[in-house]
Amino acid sequence: MYGKAFAPEYQGALGSLSVNSSLADVLVRATEQLRAAERDGTPREAARCSLAVAEAHRRLGNNREADRAWKASYRTARGADDPGTMAWAAWSGGTLARQRGAMALARRLLALAAELGERDGDVLARGYALAGLAETGRIQGDYEAVDALHGQLLAEARERGEARHMVWALEGIAQMRRNTGDFDSALAMFEEAAAIAERAEDHRGRAWALRGVADLVSARDGDTERALALLTEAAGLCRSMNLTGALAYNHKMRGNVLYRAGRYAEARTMYDKARSQFSAMGEPRGEALARLGLVKSHARLGREPARTAADLDGLHRALDAIGLRHAGRLIRDARAELGIEAMAAV
Repeated sequence: MYGKAFAPEYQGALGSLSVNSSLADVLVRATEQLRAAERDGTPREAARCSLAVAEAHRRLGNNREADRAWKASYRTARGADDPGTMAWAAWSGGTLARQRGAMALARRLLALAAELGERDGDVLARGYALAGLAETGRIQGDYEAVDALHGQLLAEARERGEARHMVWALEGIAQMRRNTGDFDSALAMFEEAAAIAERAEDHRGRAWALRGVADLVSARDGDTERALALLTEAAGLCRSMNLTGALAYNHKMRGNVLYRAGRYAEARTMYDKARSQFSAMGEPRGEALARLGLVKSHARLGREPARTAADLDGLHRALDAIGLRHAGRLIRDARAELGIEAMAAV
């Protein structure tokens, strides 16, 4: 059993905010409460409000503002001898670092968050930090190292009835299984995640889960129209909460679905839209993946092989710089698909 989803990163005076609150509204309210806490001389409350400011900015794609806010939260919490809020601030900073492609920094900050959460007895802060470490490893393609951790966190979330983390863990395991070719198991887990998120009223989790279902409905079943309908539903949830990053990944997946269907001109448009969104929010991984789809779409629409080969070389370097262990496989697969393997050195 599990209860309704909640947002433990919204604390103190902001504890009544919903996991589904519009990020624009969260930012306004958190900023107001931060100013009040500073006027009142209540540093613990100021640290908590700065955390909410950081998370709102991060999810809106405002990286510089998010960076300033999580650091302010950490400094203020440290001055107030509040290791619990320090843990959440380090978690926010680590999540931002991963979003920006700084994987080594993300690991350091998330490990610190886990340590602080354990020291303070904050089970949720520790769990979120460990989940962040697991997700960082998964994104880098280190599946063997983090598969067991994903499973452990899913079991802990089921035991606590914490729906939001159940959804996250199911999605992470499903993504790894999808990427290793176990489409049936992956689809079942994404569908379970979507159902739990819907019952728990976790719109963010449901949006990500629907994206995963759409991917597999397209890749496994070739059902383009159902996949596009699922992505449209997910995009509506993203817009209702101002989830900038999630919406960009939704657009990138729409490009994937259209590409698989042979609708290359439409796919090119969606990949270009996603690339612009990722670029604006400073998310290099998403931008590189959107560029890969864009290169492939251009190739299908007649771009000369030499230009495609050069573009793929550049993408390989960009993906490798982020620390994605499977970058080489992604590029090799693209070369093989487009029939230009022999031109890799062009």
